[in-house]
Amino acid sequence: MQRVIKFFRNVSIEMQKVSWPRRKELYRYTLTVVSTVIFFILFFTLVDLGITFLIELTP
Repeated sequence: MQRVIKFFRNVSIEMQKVSWPRRKELYRYTLTVVSTVIFFILFFTLVDLGITFLIELTP
């Protein structure tokens, strides 16, 4: 039981050392992630449609 208490005490100490992003940084990071996800969705959709088109061309 003491090991569990020590673990959570250490977690608390480490969390106080964390440098949290500012609002502007968080906004920029979020925008980067969302735009990257949208890019990959569009990319893989086009690849999938292209492969489907090529498969349907073959007799």
